[in-house]
Amino acid sequence: MDGGNWSGDAGFLLLGISEMPEQQPIFFWMFLCMYLVAVVGNVLIILAIASHSRLHTPMYFFLANLSFTDLFFVTNTIPKMLVNLQSQNKAISYAGCLTQLYFLVSLVALDNLILAAMAYDRYMAICHPLHYTTTMSPKLCVSLLALCWVLSVLYGLIHTLLMTRVVFCGPRKIHYIFCEMYILLRLACSNTQVNQMTLVGTGCFYFLTPLGFMILSYVCILRAILRIPSDTGKCKAFSTCASHWAVVSLFYGTLSMVYLQPLHTYSTKDSIATVIYAVVTPMMNPFIYSLRNKDMQGALGRLLLGKAFKRLP
Repeated sequence: MDGGNWSGDAGFLLLGISEMPEQQPIFFWMFLCMYLVAVVGNVLIILAIASHSRLHTPMYFFLANLSFTDLFFVTNTIPKMLVNLQSQNKAISYAGCLTQLYFLVSLVALDNLILAAMAYDRYMAICHPLHYTTTMSPKLCVSLLALCWVLSVLYGLIHTLLMTRVVFCGPRKIHYIFCEMYILLRLACSNTQVNQMTLVGTGCFYFLTPLGFMILSYVCILRAILRIPSDTGKCKAFSTCASHWAVVSLFYGTLSMVYLQPLHTYSTKDSIATVIYAVVTPMMNPFIYSLRNKDMQGALGRLLLGKAFKRLP
């Protein structure tokens, strides 16, 4: 089934970044190490926040959910890719491909919406500190998270259901590490105008709107920080936002490298950018949030070392 029209029932071949046999072991061990680092790092963040009462605050509540999302994200794509790198059979079923696509787009949207919720939390903490405790109540935090989940599930369903209407043709080879929206649309021989218009419309709502909100929030935060009289206070306020802004920059920077381009220019050359946002970003988030965060470092120390950590100077 290398030519002609087909609905996709026969499935696809995930060929990955390279088809050269001598490179397969290198990619396998590289991605395995990155996957293990991402899993261990995000699990440790979740356990540290859950086990340390001092971290039971809105900021860390959203951070724990961001880590859970990143954990789910890498588990959705990397294990299948590792199997393909070790196997001659690189096939993925049509249903498996659509399932992977659904979780991929849903979790990317969820990541983005949680980052927006975290920006709102930092805005309230720095710009309205006197109202922070009453405004960022547990009820509001849970409601914001539930809204993020509902919107991301809806986003995934819209694009996955639209993809079921697409008729594919030609080779069923995907030169990518997972079933990705643009790559699948490039394989289509039916009209994909509705898919593309929906991508643009929902993309503006799900990604550009939260990004605009985050930028506006940080403009307000920056103005509030500059009004703090002491340098110590300014540094402390900056440090609470630096990690979040670094993650936002990494997330949107890599995402824009992949998706801010016309569909007809999309090619396998974008695989490196895809690896960055699909693997590197979830792997780096735990390091970014714990590198300069003393509360997180203390919680991780107590989690890993127990009582021995308390005796350290």
